[in-house]
Amino acid sequence: MENSVTVIGGGPAGLVAAIQAKQSGAERVTIIEREEELGGILKQCIHNGFGLKLFKEDLTGPEYAERLIDEVNALGIEYMLDTMALHITGDKEVLATNKKLGLISIKSHSIVLAMGCRERPRGNLIIGGTRPAGIFTAGTAQRLINIEGYLPGKRVVILGSGDIGLIMARRLTLEGAEVLGVYEIMDHPGGLTRNIVQCLNDFSIPLYLKHTITEIHGNDRVEGVAIAEVDASLEPVKGTERFLPCDTLLLSVGLIPENELSKAFGVEISDLTKGPFVDETMETNIPNVYSCGNVSVVFDLADYVAETAMIAGKYASDLVDKPSENTVRIIGGENIGVFYPQRYSGRGDLVLFLRSKKWIENSATIVVEPLDMNFRVPYARPNEMTRIKIPLDKLKGISGDLRVSIKEV
Repeated sequence: MENSVTVIGGGPAGLVAAIQAKQSGAERVTIIEREEELGGILKQCIHNGFGLKLFKEDLTGPEYAERLIDEVNALGIEYMLDTMALHITGDKEVLATNKKLGLISIKSHSIVLAMGCRERPRGNLIIGGTRPAGIFTAGTAQRLINIEGYLPGKRVVILGSGDIGLIMARRLTLEGAEVLGVYEIMDHPGGLTRNIVQCLNDFSIPLYLKHTITEIHGNDRVEGVAIAEVDASLEPVKGTERFLPCDTLLLSVGLIPENELSKAFGVEISDLTKGPFVDETMETNIPNVYSCGNVSVVFDLADYVAETAMIAGKYASDLVDKPSENTVRIIGGENIGVFYPQRYSGRGDLVLFLRSKKWIENSATIVVEPLDMNFRVPYARPNEMTRIKIPLDKLKGISGDLRVSIKEV
């Protein structure tokens, strides 16, 4: 089997990348998806807030996925479900397997990596105590309620204030559970401000910053957790610990880009984003291999995922290899926590996604050096991405590094 473009992952990034590749002229596009349906995480995200930019509508996750799947079918894009990509060889051959066909070999001109991300489990945390039933990641609890129809528990504590945890605080409350509180180790929330307001404040669910869980109690089932304040080093403060009875603990403590396949193939991975280094075309260090969506960096908006996927799909469809004019490094300067992409090759506009290190609430300026360009933004927050776009004509002839900083006005 031979393709113009093979997309690994059938979630929002993979669907959009495949659609864009096909619309941009790729003759044969195939999606490889390990689950039994397309859509990825969107299937269980029954809340609204999707598609505001891409479709100019306020959609639920399943509605957003359905729009994309309908477009995939209308364009005649092939997809292989319940199929696991195992390995990528040096000549762009994807080895995959499924129950029906066994081992499958798919050769392509271009490959788009769109495997998404996974939740950080309890094993990544240093929490003492036993291993009783009643401990879930927020995404697992979301699937149990929204797809399987099970209520994970009745008295719930949530550790971490990521967006999935915030959304699940509201969802559990609507289903009749009591959410006792959301406990965040940092001094700022991890999720979007709109989710703090709509999912916690509107339901009188307390958010405790600079708090963590030090121990889990219970044998067969969770019976309670020990909660303590933390100091500036994020260490528990002696004398602040208290016991909180509960039967369920949800973990919303971060997401990890799914890059085992990428690493094995030799894709260069950033220590900062935990995803591939890419340029403005979303191309990795391996020619004609592109990366987009949450496998590259964890985004906070599905429309940002879609935008990177559109860029990857567009360039992956171009079967005429075009060498970079001049590869320039992008460097994070003052108050930059995360930035993406990390290189500029001179082939297109530069769409740059940033997270600030510190909370700037009133007004901030994004400075791009040595370009004579400043971008005024209303605020800069560690929990929300900021997007800027630098046109190609502003970057012509650039040499040396591009340094990006966020400064308080």
